[in-house]
Amino acid sequence: MKITFLGTSSGAPTRYRNLSATAVQPERGKPWVLVDCGEATQHQLLRTPLSPLRLEAILITHIHGDHCYGLPGLLASCQLNGRTAPLTLVGPQAVWEYLQAVMQFTEMRIDYPLQFLPVNEKLDVSAGGFQISAAPLSHRTECWGYRLRETQVPLQLNVERLQAEGIAPGPGYAHLQRGEDLQLADGRWLSSADYTQLSRRPRVAVIAGDNDRPELLAGLCEGADLLVHEATYTEDILLQVGPEPQHSSAERVARFAEQQRIPNLILTHFSPRYLSKPRRQGDRLVAEIRAEARRHYSGQLQLAEDLASWLISRDGMLLPL
Repeated sequence: MKITFLGTSSGAPTRYRNLSATAVQPERGKPWVLVDCGEATQHQLLRTPLSPLRLEAILITHIHGDHCYGLPGLLASCQLNGRTAPLTLVGPQAVWEYLQAVMQFTEMRIDYPLQFLPVNEKLDVSAGGFQISAAPLSHRTECWGYRLRETQVPLQLNVERLQAEGIAPGPGYAHLQRGEDLQLADGRWLSSADYTQLSRRPRVAVIAGDNDRPELLAGLCEGADLLVHEATYTEDILLQVGPEPQHSSAERVARFAEQQRIPNLILTHFSPRYLSKPRRQGDRLVAEIRAEARRHYSGQLQLAEDLASWLISRDGMLLPL
């Protein structure tokens, strides 16, 4: 399971950070899923091996521009590049209305099947090698977090049970292991589900939109290997800014991840005021976000960088690529 950050800035881009967009890929195959689509996301894709033509679903967390202004351009480019495969768009109803207005007034044409699914707490959609669900968050507008659980986990065959029931090894074993039901020569049907189990635990990543109450993700994060969450500010700046923007600090997200025992945490969506290197005295640094989170979280901690990729290994480790 692979995570690639296409944009990691909040509100406005910087020289080194584009706006929110995160690609998620399964272990095998080229299909993938995109979470949010800030302005110029398609430009960022040109710097990666990811193909927009293999994109199967776009999950928008909320209508704010730094999370969805890149959507019309990406969809239009898919049309120009000859896309014919269906594409699923998930998000608040306002996202669909925004897209429809852009299509109307710019004469944007989309011929490939584009299915919109309004996000809600009952969301259960399969795309890009993942089973996707959602939970509502706390922000100035309707906002959601998404849980992506991998579905392409090989099955393990219960050979002992098959042999105990007198079913000899043969080509039928392979059918059952692929998840296919099997009819025996005597007419009996064997259900693959009765003779197989997952060979390992499916990996799970939770990617949240803007949110000032990390605890709202408790249900979605149950059993998760990775949480990707905004840390727009350090706690001191958040207190100065006040509650109105409804964002989180590194401290608040780190405390939540520690309480939930989430093994891997990647912080993203940093205010442009935080720089990688100081330009003048008094500049705030991204390193402060890391230091604050580390004081409250003992798991594996990373700060997202544009175009950086991370692998969640089969044993749940977060490895740089």
